[in-house]
Amino acid sequence: QLVESGGGLVQAGGSLRLSCAASRLSLDTQMMAWFRQAPGKERSFVARIRWKGGNTNYADSVKGRFTISRDNVKNTMYLQMDDLKPDNTAVYYCVSRNALRIGDFAAASSYEYWGRGTLVTVSS
Repeated sequence: QLVESGGGLVQAGGSLRLSCAASRLSLDTQMMAWFRQAPGKERSFVARIRWKGGNTNYADSVKGRFTISRDNVKNTMYLQMDDLKPDNTAVYYCVSRNALRIGDFAAASSYEYWGRGTLVTVSS
């Protein structure tokens, strides 16, 4: 089970930190990621982290502004979002899959588990 929190309304240039609490998963075997879906658009990859080892990747559009991390004790993944822009407005989803599963980590279809999402709204 994946449960997101931390979304809300923020002005452009501001920051938010999203959290994803994971349960009933053997996290050491998982790769977790954040996707987002803006109004009228398809879901798109934001960032991913391999739970064991902490390897990360980011979409080009968020590099240098967003940071993905995880807390092994709390079984929680985070997305620190800084210098937010209006086009970052979207529902943000926490996702997970087995790290050994074949498939592009930037493809939504490759993930087995999805949270319900948390809405981030950035005003100009």
